[in-house]
Amino acid sequence: MTSISLAEYHDRYAPKAKSKSGPSKYKAQRIEKDGMKFDSVKEYKRYIELTARMQRGEISELQCQVKFELAPKVKIAGEKRAKPALRYFADFTYIENGVQVVEDVKSAVTRKLASYRNKKHLMKTVHDIDIREV
Repeated sequence: MTSISLAEYHDRYAPKAKSKSGPSKYKAQRIEKDGMKFDSVKEYKRYIELTARMQRGEISELQCQVKFELAPKVKIAGEKRAKPALRYFADFTYIENGVQVVEDVKSAVTRKLASYRNKKHLMKTVHDIDIREV
């Protein structure tokens, strides 16, 4: 498990010189607030809720965009290039009642995507972590 600071999160997701125009695939509206970028308004609102909970002492060690490796990169015979490592980026991780919580903000549509379901399965198999969906 690897985590990044909130400043590093901002640097990673700061606007690039070239950006796609038009709406996102699932109509999520990206938002930038307080020097941070969020993939949706729903994710930003959840961040506000979590920071308030942290200020009240209900949770601790709140982190954004924590990287988990699900499978290492591999070179497959007959392939020109190695396949990159499979990774999952959790929207948030924090400690609640002494237990690490891995949280992802998902809509009903994106919860059903095969790619997300596979990563959720691998998180449980590889790291024994259940993803909390909000």
